[in-house]
Amino acid sequence: MTTDEVLAGVGPRLRQMRKEREVTLAALSETTGISVSTLSRLESGLRKPSLELLLPIARAHQVALDELVGTPSAGDPRVRSKPIEMFGRTHWPLTRQPGGLQAYKVLEPQRRQEPDPRTHEGYEWLYVLSGKLRLVLGEHDVVLAAGEAAEFDTRVPHWFGSTGEGPVEFLSLFGPQGERMHVRARPKRS
Repeated sequence: MTTDEVLAGVGPRLRQMRKEREVTLAALSETTGISVSTLSRLESGLRKPSLELLLPIARAHQVALDELVGTPSAGDPRVRSKPIEMFGRTHWPLTRQPGGLQAYKVLEPQRRQEPDPRTHEGYEWLYVLSGKLRLVLGEHDVVLAAGEAAEFDTRVPHWFGSTGEGPVEFLSLFGPQGERMHVRARPKRS
């Protein structure tokens, strides 16, 4: 909804609110200190609403300013994204907007892998939905079961994946720094 559309809806909303409360323009003028002609022009859309005019009207009706202006609807909040295949995993984006905090549901297939710890700027949070997730973080090598979570500074060398005993499904949250390409914590030996 554009600003002009929002402003166009203010006048009819003001009139409806005043009539529902059975208040005359003269009575509202007396309460707000706004002239009858200005109130009439506001309600008919001939006068553009301003904060100086709307605040006393909101106080007189004992409502929040939002009720006079009418906030646009938020729309459908559901996130409908297509899965992304990356590094042998399936990722379902759970956030719509690029940048900022990002959330993913991840399915790691059953496979045995040699951990290859990497680092990047940021902070990561993992929550296991089903299966077992192996997390190598610095000197730690732990297995997280369904219902367990881990959080860590991603500047610490880390790696996570299947234990090899079955697939694992987990949630991953990270900030914009986590979108950068992982760099190896130590070079691979040939």
